[in-house]
Amino acid sequence: MADEGEMKSEEDLPPDIKDWSKHHVKEWILKVVDDKVAERLFQQDINGPSLLLLNAEDLKEIGVTFGPAKLIINARDIAEKLQKENPTSYTYQPGSPCKPYPFRRYDDTYRYMESSILDITESGPSDLIEPCHEYKAFINTTNETKMSKFIEETIRFAAACMNSRTNGTIHFGIGDEPDFRHGQVLGVVEKVTEAYAKELKSAIDGYFEHKHKQTAQICIKHPRFVGVLNKNMTSSDKFVIEVDIVPDFTLCEENIYHTFNVDTKKAKKKAKGKETDTTDTKPFKQFFVRDGGSSRDLLKPTTSAKPMDDYNRFVDSVKQRSQLRKQAEEKHLNVIKSSTQGSRLSQMITGGSHSLDKSHFEQYVIVANKSHPIQFESLGFIVELNPTAVLDFDPESAKHGWQYHFEKQSTTSVHLPAQYKITEGVEDIANKLKLTRNTSWVFCNGGIEDEVPSDIDKWLMDKGASVRDVISFLCRKDVLPNKRFLVIFLLLSTVSEKMDPLVETFSTFYQELKGTDQILCICNNEKAFTSWTGLINARCGTNISQRCIYDLSLAEVNGTVLSLLSKNRRSSRFLPCGGESKVLLEKKVERSLNTLEVLCVNQCEGGNEDQIAIEENFYKGGKVSWWNFYFSEQPGSTPFIKRDKFDFIMNTLLPELCSLRRACVLLNLMHVPGCGGTTLAMHTLWAHRAMFRCAVLKDSNADFAEVADQVVKLLMHEHKEQIPRVPVLLMIDAFDDKEKVFDLQQFIEKECVKKDIKSTTPQVILLNCMRSESSDQTEPTAEMVFIGNNLSETEQRLFEDKLKVIEKTHKNVDTFYGFMIMKKNFKPEYVQSVARNTLKSFNINQKHAQLLAVLVLLNVYCKNALLSVSLCEEFLGLQPKPVCGTIKVEDGFGKFSTLVSTFRYEGKVVFKAVKMIHSSIASHCLQELTTTHNVSKADITDLLLNTDKLYESTQGKDKLLQDVHYILVKRHHSMEESKFSPLIQDILAETPRLEEIVLQNASKRFSNDAVICQLLARYYYLKKKDFSEAEVWANRARDLSKDSSYFADTSAQVIKHKLKDAIANCKEVPIRPEELKTCLKMAQSAIDAFKDTQNLAKKESIQRLNTKTDNCPFNTAGCLGEIQVGVLVIEVLKKTPIFSSDNVRHDIMSGVLSGQMQLQAVEKNDQRYTKHALHYTILKQFEDVLYNLRYRMKVNFDFLDNFYVNLGSISGMKNSREQTAQNELFRCFKQYVNLFCKTDSAALLKTKTLNNMLKLYEANQFLEMHKADTYSGILNCLSNGILPDIMTKIAKQYAFVCAPEHKPTVKERINFIYVNVVLSCIKPGSQHLVPYQKLHAFLCQVLREQIPISENLPLHFIAVLLLWPQQYSPEVVTPRSLEKYISQIRTFYHTVMKEVYNGKRPVVHFFLGKKQGYERLVHFGEITACINLQQEDFASMWENGKIWKEKKVEERLLRVTGEAKNNMILAHTCFPDLKVEVTPMFQSQLSGYAPGSKVSFFIGFTMKGPVALDID
Repeated sequence: MADEGEMKSEEDLPPDIKDWSKHHVKEWILKVVDDKVAERLFQQDINGPSLLLLNAEDLKEIGVTFGPAKLIINARDIAEKLQKENPTSYTYQPGSPCKPYPFRRYDDTYRYMESSILDITESGPSDLIEPCHEYKAFINTTNETKMSKFIEETIRFAAACMNSRTNGTIHFGIGDEPDFRHGQVLGVVEKVTEAYAKELKSAIDGYFEHKHKQTAQICIKHPRFVGVLNKNMTSSDKFVIEVDIVPDFTLCEENIYHTFNVDTKKAKKKAKGKETDTTDTKPFKQFFVRDGGSSRDLLKPTTSAKPMDDYNRFVDSVKQRSQLRKQAEEKHLNVIKSSTQGSRLSQMITGGSHSLDKSHFEQYVIVANKSHPIQFESLGFIVELNPTAVLDFDPESAKHGWQYHFEKQSTTSVHLPAQYKITEGVEDIANKLKLTRNTSWVFCNGGIEDEVPSDIDKWLMDKGASVRDVISFLCRKDVLPNKRFLVIFLLLSTVSEKMDPLVETFSTFYQELKGTDQILCICNNEKAFTSWTGLINARCGTNISQRCIYDLSLAEVNGTVLSLLSKNRRSSRFLPCGGESKVLLEKKVERSLNTLEVLCVNQCEGGNEDQIAIEENFYKGGKVSWWNFYFSEQPGSTPFIKRDKFDFIMNTLLPELCSLRRACVLLNLMHVPGCGGTTLAMHTLWAHRAMFRCAVLKDSNADFAEVADQVVKLLMHEHKEQIPRVPVLLMIDAFDDKEKVFDLQQFIEKECVKKDIKSTTPQVILLNCMRSESSDQTEPTAEMVFIGNNLSETEQRLFEDKLKVIEKTHKNVDTFYGFMIMKKNFKPEYVQSVARNTLKSFNINQKHAQLLAVLVLLNVYCKNALLSVSLCEEFLGLQPKPVCGTIKVEDGFGKFSTLVSTFRYEGKVVFKAVKMIHSSIASHCLQELTTTHNVSKADITDLLLNTDKLYESTQGKDKLLQDVHYILVKRHHSMEESKFSPLIQDILAETPRLEEIVLQNASKRFSNDAVICQLLARYYYLKKKDFSEAEVWANRARDLSKDSSYFADTSAQVIKHKLKDAIANCKEVPIRPEELKTCLKMAQSAIDAFKDTQNLAKKESIQRLNTKTDNCPFNTAGCLGEIQVGVLVIEVLKKTPIFSSDNVRHDIMSGVLSGQMQLQAVEKNDQRYTKHALHYTILKQFEDVLYNLRYRMKVNFDFLDNFYVNLGSISGMKNSREQTAQNELFRCFKQYVNLFCKTDSAALLKTKTLNNMLKLYEANQFLEMHKADTYSGILNCLSNGILPDIMTKIAKQYAFVCAPEHKPTVKERINFIYVNVVLSCIKPGSQHLVPYQKLHAFLCQVLREQIPISENLPLHFIAVLLLWPQQYSPEVVTPRSLEKYISQIRTFYHTVMKEVYNGKRPVVHFFLGKKQGYERLVHFGEITACINLQQEDFASMWENGKIWKEKKVEERLLRVTGEAKNNMILAHTCFPDLKVEVTPMFQSQLSGYAPGSKVSFFIGFTMKGPVALDID
């Protein structure tokens, strides 16, 4: 049965029977006889000419029975007679030209009209970017064959396009000659289904060669179903099915694409018939290319003498074709220009006023055609325009179209054009139509009151005159104001036919209005614009390009127009888009972004806030608000003071950051508290609110996963198909730890990867406004700006000028302390005088004085401390007064009211709060309270902890508890680790002994807080040396949090410090037996406690790894603590008579603690053993501790070295706590070396054999002494400043140790390889360096041996590093082996490091350089040497990717090419068949790249495997 999609109504048949195709004949016969007879004639190819020649005998001969035959002959004769009498009875008129559906789009509103003609012919390659086209009528197919037909034709066309390197679209449901007009829209009756996509995807794998399957899957896009409208603009059940082909250069490069064909049906039949001949089923190779309007198989058998000539010539030309494709893509990208159509739209729709409130136009008339449901949400601006009339050409508009949607939001009066005919007075007609009261909705093509829609080619005759009457009526000067109304042509679907009613409508308006000044055209896209302007130019002879908007999406048009109404600027908010356009930020969307304060383009516009009050609050020291910037831009106002760094940020830093390749980049604005850093950051956002989507993070403690999700939602709002996007500029303030900033950056990058956002430029810029503890001025860098407490001369002049203005407009300027502190250039004398004068009457017994003291203390020790207004009101007894209203809370502070300000706090909850006006005011007030009023910090802290009324308020209670907890607990870690928080340290210094009362009160206020219990434990063991009390508090902390390694560590620290104190108190030497026993017992307990800490730390790390939301790193305190206890044990043993007398005794202790010498043997050889019997007895009780001491210390040293050397912080910066721990580790290792790595009595051994063993022993001692006995220790030599001579000696010792006669272990041989690599970096050209090729061979020999599990990770790392293929070098490893090693290194990394790598990033030890041999291994230190920056600035450059733009870096490193593959990259090597998997260091740099896309990058080598950096 023929495809139902090809059925046509009789009136669509050609007027002349001779022009009928077999399809036309079939459709005609179906009106006469049943479908079986029709199908029989169709199968016999009966067309118009042959129908005229048929007689009954002919029909009988083809199987038509007598009855139907007579009917056919009779009907044919009647039709022939009618044709002669009335030649126009059959009015088949193919439609006018139309444009194809937009290429590579899927959610466009474009639809075809039945019988219209695509204005692009079937073609071959043109410029390779403009798609070629192929049409398939898709008729004469049954349900069984249509899918195979679709697959075969699509594969043939796709392979041809891919080989020819041209974009293309194949259309199913588009007719071709001779049966139809070329490009005629027929449509296919088919449901929109995934079946076509699934079958096509499956077929691609079957038709293409295995190596090209993935590329083909990407180049061949999913099928698209384009709706087909009937000629009268109503919907039909037909679609045109289209498939786009996009052979991007990065995917196809210089490859050629064969396909294979096999008759699967025949194969199945033969199988069932048990035939063995399979010759016919053997796949045969095809090679399709575009040849004009068709696809040609160059491998098809021909009679040519040289059948392969065309194929060979084409294959030879592929390289050139690929380059042409690449050039075409680059040229196409270069034409993307910035648009100003948002501004033009504002200009034209308002007549130049850029405000709809002051628009030149008083009324609007809308002309619209067929709409699509997805457009409705973006047509809100029409409701706001309140049009006088809408001329709607969609006959389905009232049923389920735009009018139906519009009427839900506004009132309309529905009319037919005939009602506008002037049959009475104009005013009477207007009154009947309610023309100026409701929107008059005129259905210009039927759709109401049983008015039948007209086809396009009949509309002018049927309805043109009546619509002309409508236009003439509306354009009368006594109906609409002359020159004061605008006609907006809203082209919701593409106009492509010259007979389209909108063309005639435009022509009529053009004539009535005598030009286009009152006409605005809004086109759905650029193709619609091109078609429309061409048709109008042909019809009216005028170019209307300057009166058209086409570059903006409908959502952007909607937002831009809505933003022109002041009431919308008050009630609605708008975000920037490209081309100076805007989109509406709906309230629901904004409320869903609840972690962000979004700064909109129209922020503050239309508001009526009290300018005087807002400015006074800011000048007094309150936080700057957006209103301050807004008021400063109003006419008559003086500009907001620009800090010197403002222009540098605007003109230099932000543009540079926008050129980077990471999804999320960072700009640090460091500032001294109270110096205007936050104000500068907000000023930066304000100035960029039309260029970026700006927002402020409300709460620095918010869930970062949620923040990242909302930031990306803000980025993508109404931006789904727009590239490039408008980036988000996110200000983050009050973070107290840079690691948290980097954590947030990581979360945002992960979210960009999750949403597959391509990051060729930054999508999010984090403006990190962070307080600096140092006031020293720092020069700005590419990633950091510093704002200090010292104004430049220019800034001082600006403040002086501003003061003159303020004095004219404000009273009480002398209380504008926030402004005056800066104007006085932060002079301490001024702040001190303010504090002293204001606090003259301070009395701590008064409520308001107590509240101020508490607020002062909190503000000094906690950066963002506050008290809620409701708390202050309750504490001060301020009650609302029914008549006079409520007293301002500031007034409740009495004479101190000038020192505080109120603001809106947004954290987990939102409330109004009170804070000190300036940080320096708070500091000087606290100093004044202490020195003048004898109120100590301990007194205020005690008041804060013991005043229950402060904690009764529900609002702000949690925030207060959080701040109080912070000032008690938070330590500031520097190189010298702080023992307590600054507040406790200051109380200790100012009022010794009162700190204990404070801490005891803290434990009552926070009765079930493990951290406070931990704090007391630390206080008692560090300060009071009261270890019993410390143990009580430590145990309480553990009971409250049993699974925390940190509280377990506190318990262990109590025992360790008790041991340390006991040793210090052992004044007698030798130590008494009972004291020895006590010390060793404590040591054993401490070791067990630290082992418990280690186990808990590993469990914690695994749990964090599983949750994937906690980047807290592994707690190393347990490992370091056990080492420290080992050092203390050595110290104790040195005090015993057994190990304390001479060098021999030193070696005996080394032997015992190494487990190489038993105490019984020592005792037996001790001539004074009877004297020391008690000591021996006690030592034997702790044999397990003593014999394993060296081993356990060594295990922990190696573990921590491995941790610190191979894992770095995510931020790239060194953690101060980790640095402190490493310094302590170094101190302990020196003690370890002094005991275990120096054998002073070795000279006593004289024999040759023993001498040789001694040399080996001394060599190993030397290596251990320099931590060169582990691969991580050797790698650390690259960064620890080891002297070249020491490194050379290490190499010599390893050469000796690894001599065959010494039977070196696998570990020693692996270390030997590491030593040579490191030596080549520290001392290139050293004579002790093993030749590179020889080292290769040595490595390969090791790889062939049985490898202990513990050595797999270091071996495979060095194997991947050294065996990475290089040019001009004999291949020493098979390609598959390298792939295996990379796979194994990842496996071993997860196995070995899983317990510790959470919150860490593997360190890049080496990069791949441009040279050969050792010289191509560029170690990290070489890169840092290229960039002479502080460690923090270098880390920022590394994160932002700016480091790769440095010329010195680029000169050293080799840029490698590869192709994207899911979340990995396949790196190309010098071996064509070897592509190696490399992991992106920053996954966001790869997101958005289709699999197979070509990329370039640098390669770094980590313990997790090779990584790709600076992906382009």
